[in-house]
Amino acid sequence: MGAGDVAVDPANPQVVYAALYARRRTPWSFVAGPAATDGKDLGGIFKSADGGATWRKLSGGLPTGTGRIGLAVYAKDPKVVYAIAQSDEAGTGAIDDVRSRRGGVFRSEDGGETWTRTSPLDPRPFYFSQIRVDPTNDKRVYVLGFALHVSDDGGKSFREDLGEKVHPDDHALAIDPRDPKHVLLGTDGGLYRSYKGGGGWEHLSRMAAGEFYRINVDESTPYRVCGGLQDNENWVGPSRTRSKDGIVNQDWIAIGGGDGFYCVFDAKDPQLVYAESQQGFVHRLDLRSGQVKNLRPEPAEGSTAFRFHWNSPLIGSRHDPDVLYLAGNRVFELRGHGEQWRAISPDLSSQDAARTSAVGSGAENFGVVYTLAESPLAKGLLWAGTDDGKLWVTEDGGGHWTDLSASVPAPARGQWVSRIEPGHADAKVAYLAVDAHRAGDYRPLAYRTADLGRTWQPIASDLRADGPVKLVREDPANPQVLYAGTEFGLFASFDRGGRWQALGGQPTVGVDDILVHPREKDLVVATHGRSLYILDDAAPLAQLTPDVIAKDVHLFPPRAALAAHLLPGFADWQGASGIYRGANPPDGAILTYWVKEDTGDPVKIAIEGPGERPVANLTGSSRAGLNRLTWDLMPSKDVLNEYGGEGRKFVPAGEYKVKLSYGKAKSEQTLEVDVAPGVETR
Repeated sequence: MGAGDVAVDPANPQVVYAALYARRRTPWSFVAGPAATDGKDLGGIFKSADGGATWRKLSGGLPTGTGRIGLAVYAKDPKVVYAIAQSDEAGTGAIDDVRSRRGGVFRSEDGGETWTRTSPLDPRPFYFSQIRVDPTNDKRVYVLGFALHVSDDGGKSFREDLGEKVHPDDHALAIDPRDPKHVLLGTDGGLYRSYKGGGGWEHLSRMAAGEFYRINVDESTPYRVCGGLQDNENWVGPSRTRSKDGIVNQDWIAIGGGDGFYCVFDAKDPQLVYAESQQGFVHRLDLRSGQVKNLRPEPAEGSTAFRFHWNSPLIGSRHDPDVLYLAGNRVFELRGHGEQWRAISPDLSSQDAARTSAVGSGAENFGVVYTLAESPLAKGLLWAGTDDGKLWVTEDGGGHWTDLSASVPAPARGQWVSRIEPGHADAKVAYLAVDAHRAGDYRPLAYRTADLGRTWQPIASDLRADGPVKLVREDPANPQVLYAGTEFGLFASFDRGGRWQALGGQPTVGVDDILVHPREKDLVVATHGRSLYILDDAAPLAQLTPDVIAKDVHLFPPRAALAAHLLPGFADWQGASGIYRGANPPDGAILTYWVKEDTGDPVKIAIEGPGERPVANLTGSSRAGLNRLTWDLMPSKDVLNEYGGEGRKFVPAGEYKVKLSYGKAKSEQTLEVDVAPGVETR
């Protein structure tokens, strides 16, 4: 039981309205109203006249058996109050029916003492239940739903608007109190603005607000990232571009789906991409022709239907480029570019009939495999975890599955298995993330096994106590280094889960996926609400060993750098700021170093060519911890001037010494510089 909405009288803040909402969500169901409270009608609209010290329930004209309720107080006359109320009085209709039998839109003209039902409109109440009233016109009312519903007669009649080319599923609406024609609309597709009180919508596309579920990468140059987003399909795009504009929306290609989830690049043909949307609907897209082929396994006529989750695992085999794996209540092996399939497991769920039907939202199936992983070391070694607490492993490609559920430690046993990560250095090692928040347990539950799942040791240690862990990744280059995606951000451990620390520069949002690019060693992070992040050249994280940490200063081996010019773009023009631009990686060589303690001495870096010839001198931060700076691959002015106005040019290709000094401490590495064709050098 909680407050689904609160509204305050703008003329008297002591008057507060609260809409109490009873709901019960388990890993396999979602119910609201009396169904969530053993038949007791505990929800409804409550009013306080003393700033919340005391409350009384309002009832005159309101329905019983209420679920979620939205509220709005008319600013010009706070006696006028609107509510949109879910009710199971007289039963409920279909989940996609926007009309309620006894609920809907209600209006009060006496501060909530009595109410008049003006409309049965109540779109998918658990998902929306939002109502707004124009601050200067009590007859103009907005109801949010799959579309925006607008009334100009006090809620008696509504029309769908106003949203040409506006992404559906409207969740938030703000009305400018000084200019009610100026409204902001938040949808599953982002933020929109209108200066007409609706209609003429402008998509404010400069915000990185994507809600990514899963991501994947390929080994193109530059490599591509694909990912699935909440109600925004699956997309594929570059990790960098050759343009000064950076990475813009137009560089990305939609590859299909409704809600997007897993995607896989074909291991043999880089122009084939596989993507999965809700309920296991897998398709293959040929980027050359645009041809789409649906691939979801379907049982023979008369056979039991397969169950697939909202977010069904789809992965490519690390050992056989012809194989994909897809999981529902069973695990499927797909071959022939996904067109031939066979089941390689029985039903891996608990097979509890009460936990396999879609209850509440109408969108999900339960009792299914939620996470599937293949060992990068041992062919045929697969792990599977379900949403009803089952954990399985097979060592022979699905010929025999071992049930490990009883070995899971008690706090996590029987709970939603969020992710499994097989070890990259030892095939017997795996990491388990369990998300029990749907059962009311918000603790971080993460574990490690070193014996193929017979025993598990907790590794969540000092992670935030109320932040569920979504996944754990082991760095492929160092099994001591782990990354955790949690409900509250990205964390790293450098001692195999003994201690954790937040990685800087990340927003405090849920992290749903993490990958280390196999060639570039970039750390690619998918967030739920702030889109994608890439930490360029994250190899130093894997190299941050206890020996390195003990040093006063340490320069990490830099990856090879390419001297190349970016092409002109709209960024060179005035007024070209209306689009979102993702930053390209820094131009030049990324130099990363460790400082044990800030002594006040400057960090000096000297770049030398053959024969210790000076090339560039740089100065960096002496802040304790990891630091980095970028050398632009050109001589610094104190070493070489611009020679009669020719301008600075890149250094020639070859090996360069990078020498760092910090007080009396020194560290040295070698940098390889390549030059793009056609680029002039000194």
